[in-house]
Amino acid sequence: MSLRFVFAFAMLLLLAACAPVSQVPDSSSKTPVSATPKPTNHGRYQQQHDGAPLVRLDPATIVDATPRHEPIRASGNTSPYVVNGKEYTLLADHRRYKERGIASWYGTKFDGHATSNGETYSLYDMSAAHRTLPIPVYVKVTNLRNGRTAVVRVNDRGPFHSDRIMDLSYAAAVKLGFSDQGTAPVEIEIIDTDNSHVVSGTEATRYYLQVGAFKQLSSATELQRNLSAGLGYPVLIASGSGKRGNDLHRVRVGPFVDYSSAQAAKKVLKQRWSGEPHLVVETNDS
Repeated sequence: MSLRFVFAFAMLLLLAACAPVSQVPDSSSKTPVSATPKPTNHGRYQQQHDGAPLVRLDPATIVDATPRHEPIRASGNTSPYVVNGKEYTLLADHRRYKERGIASWYGTKFDGHATSNGETYSLYDMSAAHRTLPIPVYVKVTNLRNGRTAVVRVNDRGPFHSDRIMDLSYAAAVKLGFSDQGTAPVEIEIIDTDNSHVVSGTEATRYYLQVGAFKQLSSATELQRNLSAGLGYPVLIASGSGKRGNDLHRVRVGPFVDYSSAQAAKKVLKQRWSGEPHLVVETNDS
């Protein structure tokens, strides 16, 4: 055996001794895993799956939404509207609405995102989503399994599952006692639906159906004359400046004292006019 070969073999042994030893995982000391998944991009939401927050709520500390008069504005109340290829029409008269079915809840995936009427969803608010109720309205929800009740404010659209009638905020689900189950059989019933109620001595809400806006007053006058014949509702022209500063003459049907009256008039109007009116809501503070 040559001296050169012996020297090379010795160097190989020395390098092997200095190399780091691979670590074998120890099952008795696992590395903790964060309970909150790392955000990823899933469309408009950062989380792929929905869930509950890390901090648990005490149902005894959760306060119901306080029903109060709120104008039902156009925002969030497009009717009909289409989701996943299916068309939904808002209830024309929701004042006696009462229904039983399955409710679900939504949480961290949607927290901080915009609701259908442009507000920001908070899983800690007493709010809800419904497919066909106008926004906003207040609803009493009863869990038919345990008898618990909660009052929520509807400000969003959904759930778009045929077997569910309402999506509740996480806080509402905790108060009703089904946040761990995901769904529960409920009864929902409208409250505080008198939109003609006057909050103060000077504030009142007026609802109109706008059917057109014209630069030429003569065009607006012609449509007003055609619709007024036999319609049974006032048709007026509201003139003013448009977004670009030019004069616009808006033809409107109304006013109506509440949202339901405006929706009833919309059905009558569409029998005489092929267009699609849109809701205009005015208050003294608008």
